[in-house]
Amino acid sequence: MINPNLKLNPKIWNDDVEMLPIRHGFGEGLLKAAETDESIVGICADLTESTKMNLFADKFPKRFVQVGVAEQNLVTVASGMAAMGKFPFVSSYAMFSPGRNWEQIRTTICYNNVPVVVAGSHAGISVGPDGGTHQALEDIALMRVLPNMIVLTPCDAIEARKATLAIAKLRKPAYIRLAREKSPVITTEETPFEIGKAQVLFETDGLAHVGVIACGALVHGAMRAAQKLEKEGIRVKVMNIGTIKPLDVEAIVALAKETKSLVTVEEHQIAGGLGSAVAECLASTVPTPIEFVGMKDKYGESGSPAELVEHFEMGTTAIIEAIRRAVDRKQK
Repeated sequence: MINPNLKLNPKIWNDDVEMLPIRHGFGEGLLKAAETDESIVGICADLTESTKMNLFADKFPKRFVQVGVAEQNLVTVASGMAAMGKFPFVSSYAMFSPGRNWEQIRTTICYNNVPVVVAGSHAGISVGPDGGTHQALEDIALMRVLPNMIVLTPCDAIEARKATLAIAKLRKPAYIRLAREKSPVITTEETPFEIGKAQVLFETDGLAHVGVIACGALVHGAMRAAQKLEKEGIRVKVMNIGTIKPLDVEAIVALAKETKSLVTVEEHQIAGGLGSAVAECLASTVPTPIEFVGMKDKYGESGSPAELVEHFEMGTTAIIEAIRRAVDRKQK
């Protein structure tokens, strides 16, 4: 059952559950934060509407800069503005930022520890027809390795808005990962959010057989998998990781101690992403067997988002199979 303490969307299992792009929440959050903080500026690399920064640009045109297709300039201009007291939010497709301008992010933002928020939109395989060149599947790995960088992976549009507002108050270097396609709205306005805190969204009575740790747009699929297996008597806890860095070590360790078997789920390369972060955490605390659901050292292809998620074994069916493998391994 869904965790009643988190006041999640009561329509979460319904066919008519609200569907919104996660990037939409970023646009709303940036606009709201800017209304009370005049130091916030927006900078975009020719993708203002796609990244939903148009909401900010339309209301605050004098605080918005369009640098064009120049992603390295995007972040170096931002770092200079930050050094002069502004608080820049920059946006582009994740494949270009941080994909194309990683060194500039490293040296001008993180090395100098200046407050710039990098919004990487259209991340993951669900970009769909744009194909493998535009499907950012390495961005979590790129950004979580940088000192001083916070990495946020909201599970829906509402959490993306809350994450944007939270990082606006924190004023530190941050990366927020956003998906293009509409996805189910899991949370509500009453659902708590805190940077660095994980949440168990789905749980069953009694100790869980397996713990599932998921992030981003695949959290709903992980919850759906747990719901289906509950009917078979397989008890699963599903944890949403809204912050990859700093990681909620306490929550992950507690889940590992209870279940002694985990599955990680992410729309990202298995190497270097959420699964790697969880494995690193547990290797030095509670070594735990893990099944990894994610991209298996491949590039994406063109296709519909739903087809691609299933084809590359990141959908509900693949998550169920991974949970079954975790259960079988415990029983041997």
